[in-house]
Amino acid sequence: MILVTGASGFLGQHLVRHLSAQGELVRALYHTHPPAQELKNLPCIEWMCCDLLDIFDVEEAMQGVSDVYHCAAIVSFDPRQHRKMLHFNPESTTNIVNQAISQGIRKLVHVSSVAALGRNGDATKEINEDTEWEDSKYNSAYGLSKYLAEMEVWRGIGEGLNAVIVNPGIILGPGNGHDLSSQLMKIVYREFPFYSKGITSWVDVQDVITAMTMLMGSDVEADRFIVSNGNSSYMEIFTTMALALGKKPPRFAGG
Repeated sequence: MILVTGASGFLGQHLVRHLSAQGELVRALYHTHPPAQELKNLPCIEWMCCDLLDIFDVEEAMQGVSDVYHCAAIVSFDPRQHRKMLHFNPESTTNIVNQAISQGIRKLVHVSSVAALGRNGDATKEINEDTEWEDSKYNSAYGLSKYLAEMEVWRGIGEGLNAVIVNPGIILGPGNGHDLSSQLMKIVYREFPFYSKGITSWVDVQDVITAMTMLMGSDVEADRFIVSNGNSSYMEIFTTMALALGKKPPRFAGG
């Protein structure tokens, strides 16, 4: 059986649909956001409410599991969420890794982020899979939380866990209205006139799922992979969205 954490979230939903279509038996975990009826009706999916910060919940959820996709994470740039995010993202990963080792799972695919590779303010410095984290005022609390979570996976690998890490850029795709992709589309749809400065990595949700499932089925282990369709400015992405929606693109650079 395959375990998917964060299965009712943005990436998790798309992954669960894909695995269901492949006829895979899946235990799909959620906590504060129950799955919609459409997701509950998917064949081959067993939904389970689980608090990933509760080691007993995690132990129960991972009974009889062979493969784990760890997608669960708090994604927020709201300062009020920073402490919660810095606690949940690493701690939930610690519990997953410990149980994966204890129960002898076959393989773990951990979803991290390009933010976990850090930023030092040098726009000319290329980031790749060998980039090491540097403490910097340019790093976000989210990036730090994902870096700390990654460290737990690497610790598990050092203890014999078969695992790989994917580092997607900002993931775009059809959402449920509450995810980052949907929020960006809403901003553009309302013709908000400002756009954020800078360039970042972007990727389609289906490409992330393809990378994850290919890695799960491969012999690759103890490695990480940036998953990206390329780097584009926020202005370029917002303009593309606006034109597709028949809306006026943003015109003014924000902070």
